Amino acid sequence: MKRKHKGRKIYKTKEKNYYGKSPVGKALSAALTVLLIGGIGFIGYSVAEPIINYTQHKGDKPVQETTASDTTGEDATEDTSSAEGEVKAPEKFQAAGLVPSDMVSAAALQTALSAVPHNAGVEFVEVPLKARGGKIYYATDSQEAKTCGAVSSALSLADIVAAIEQSGFKPAAEISAFYDNQLPTKYPSAGYVTVDDGSQWVDNDPKNGGVPWTTPASEEALAYVSSVIDDAAAAGFERIVVTDIMYPYFRESDLALLDGQYGRTDRFLALTSAANLFYERSVSGGASMYVGVSAADMLKGNCDVLQPQLLSANTVVLNVDVDELKKGVSDGKMLYEFEGSPAEITEKCLGFLKDRLAGFNVTVRISGSGATAEELISAKEKTAAYGYASFVIG
Repeated sequence: MKRKHKGRKIYKTKEKNYYGKSPVGKALSAALTVLLIGGIGFIGYSVAEPIINYTQHKGDKPVQETTASDTTGEDATEDTSSAEGEVKAPEKFQAAGLVPSDMVSAAALQTALSAVPHNAGVEFVEVPLKARGGKIYYATDSQEAKTCGAVSSALSLADIVAAIEQSGFKPAAEISAFYDNQLPTKYPSAGYVTVDDGSQWVDNDPKNGGVPWTTPASEEALAYVSSVIDDAAAAGFERIVVTDIMYPYFRESDLALLDGQYGRTDRFLALTSAANLFYERSVSGGASMYVGVSAADMLKGNCDVLQPQLLSANTVVLNVDVDELKKGVSDGKMLYEFEGSPAEITEKCLGFLKDRLAGFNVTVRISGSGATAEELISAKEKTAAYGYASFVIG
């Protein structure tokens, strides 16, 4: 039941005549006024300071007084040159993205690097070290990766970095987090289990064919992804894009079998907590960490991790897979249809998602095996109209 708002009451008082006060009365009145004003100022400062301190985020600079020179002329603009309280522009990430098949051998990697355009403003090459599905494309020392059969390349990280740098680019890594169907096959505790008998839950969606996933609620799964991040940062990958920080597409029948946390509205907390862990591991290793999300997943409504007030990472890499979007995307209520060139599909997709990306520094990745390099570069140009200066092609 809603409470009726009665409005604010206004109390009127009759004006009193104070002109008849004696000199002594006037002096006492003035003294009381000074004491009253001083008391209010002291109480206000005492209360305001802890409130200000409480509401500041960890790492915020203290609020500083504003002078007249701060609000006039050129001095009103943000000062990006001062060491104290410096305001930095968002990092630019202009890259070409490789695919898992490019990572299976030194020859395949070199062929892919030779095809990267040098005239499209590309600075980084992003390579999949842990791909969607769980396969790992470098010679990891992880016993878990070896046991579950995830290792799919004999290339060392040092060799991968050297090949990228010799081609004139900087190394960036792509690491899929929880869309991992490999690890739970040998380590069931890293995946989802049913609440009745503790048996392994598998995704029976026909497209997936009955495979397990890893869960952000598993310490084992978190440690596994963190170890790949540690390897990448130590090897010299300057940027790390962690993708698939997500849940499977649970149906009501799935949620009935699983722990209640996966059906709650606050289930995003486990994902943001995992993302922040990955951020800390990346930064402590000297790398920048970005959150990678799929445009199709966003349109379907399965992108719980995007909580700008909770995430340490502020950069989102949005993957616009034109092949996937051409098939149409449904969120259960609305069907999103995409036709035309990669540029037209990208432009339409960004129109749908721009508001949902508010609050983030956005990099747009345009991918699709059915598109040519020229078509992807043309699609990249469409992102500038939305204010996005960073991109990944491929």
